[in-house]
Amino acid sequence: MQKGLCYVALTISVVVLIFFLLDLVLGLAGMEQTAPFKFASLLTDIVFIVSSLTLGMLSFMTLREQV
Repeated sequence: MQKGLCYVALTISVVVLIFFLLDLVLGLAGMEQTAPFKFASLLTDIVFIVSSLTLGMLSFMTLREQV
């Protein structure tokens, strides 16, 4: 069960990272209309990217301890 939770957390962190990184890149490139969240806030994008990287790192480290 613990391995499953680690895989779920890794998957969620990757999905969140993709969405907010895509929003940041498209927003900075001037394509706000195609960005997932219409480039609402630069600070929000950065905070969610850092948070998803932290969640992914913690999930990966926990998964390595269980194997």
